[in-house]
Amino acid sequence: MSHVFPRHNLAPPAKAVRGDGCYLYDDAGKQYFDGSGGAAVSCLGHGDPEIVQAIKDQAESLAYAHTGFFTSDPAEALADLLIQHAPGDLDRVYFVSGGSEAVEAALKLARQYFLEIGEPQRRHVIARRQSYHGNTLGALATGGNAWRRAQFEPILMDVSHIAPCYEYVDRGVDETSFAYGQRVAQELEDEILRLGRDSVIAFVAEPVVGATMGAVPAVEGYFQRIREICDQYGVLLILDEVMCGMGRVGHLFACDAENVTPDILCIAKGLGAGYQPIGAMLCTDRIYDAISKGSGFFQHGHTYLGHPVACATSLAVVKAILGRGLVPKVQEQGEKLSKAVSERFGQHPHVGDIRGRGLFRGIEFVADRETKTPFEPAQNVAGRFKKAAFEAGLICYPMRGTRDGNLGDHVLLAPPFIISDEQIGEVVDKLAVACDHVFV
Repeated sequence: MSHVFPRHNLAPPAKAVRGDGCYLYDDAGKQYFDGSGGAAVSCLGHGDPEIVQAIKDQAESLAYAHTGFFTSDPAEALADLLIQHAPGDLDRVYFVSGGSEAVEAALKLARQYFLEIGEPQRRHVIARRQSYHGNTLGALATGGNAWRRAQFEPILMDVSHIAPCYEYVDRGVDETSFAYGQRVAQELEDEILRLGRDSVIAFVAEPVVGATMGAVPAVEGYFQRIREICDQYGVLLILDEVMCGMGRVGHLFACDAENVTPDILCIAKGLGAGYQPIGAMLCTDRIYDAISKGSGFFQHGHTYLGHPVACATSLAVVKAILGRGLVPKVQEQGEKLSKAVSERFGQHPHVGDIRGRGLFRGIEFVADRETKTPFEPAQNVAGRFKKAAFEAGLICYPMRGTRDGNLGDHVLLAPPFIISDEQIGEVVDKLAVACDHVFV
């Protein structure tokens, strides 16, 4: 009997024993195509020899040094590389161990920034419904994933949630995409004024919403209007690119597609490509300088900040993404994947929407295409789809509650950036097997 505490107590997982390229293998020798990169993590695939060598080299020279005493060459080099390619005036990098930690750090830095500049009355955070920002308490409170939040509501901090930019469901029939985006962005200004025009710390959003809604990008002009509102009221814009960043949507930083620069940016997942646990929070020089010229100390910290092996691994990953031309390849292969999915499922009676950017694609399932009516939760479409795809040899990321945390089902695809044309066909074929099994 295992003593590991699994994610699902009544359904013990298969045992993975080997990874090679886009595939994982269990202890019975069965092969699975990693069609979601785990959770949009394994962007380079498995067993990349350059990344493995970087881990070995760094572990041999310096495995760990506490950042209360030391910095390290890999941390310095990785920060330099990220800032070299980061948008706008992002200038400092704070390394953590994952996405939830990056969001927690961002929230605490945003609050401390206003203390440092003499605005202690700012205490509110605004985010969006149907978002997901992590599972630690601050990140969970900020996220709008109703199912994940429900049982912990009594111990979560109070965060305001406005509408997501979810064109497929919420745009009016006589409304243009642009007008729709401006309408839902206006909810931010309305909420700021309701809370008090000088009482809001930050607005937090995913440039492309990942797990909770299934690769939903904003419409054109939405984030530009969000940036204008934040600037007007002195609110910090925190963008969560934990899932959609690091090349996943065809830009190294997802916000580049929106021509918007945040004040604070969170990255993880693809930053380490699954070879080491690592995340990062990037902030502007304005925020960093406020701390430096004020208390001189960000009141935060974790044991594994700037871990040398993790940073060396991430440095090799980011160099690989850039040096191998994988960002433009993501755009190219993403369009092929989107076309293949659309050709196979675009007229399927239970496929309502196919969306996303780059190699970050979502398929939303519906009971009725014409009315966009979702399936009843009791039908467990997402759970059944996950099981059927897994049995067919495809790892994907189905989830329920797409619409409101209860209604709606989707599947998220986030394959490794090295996916070939032939493997795109394999993914689509295995999705078809799962569809045939679920929608009989």
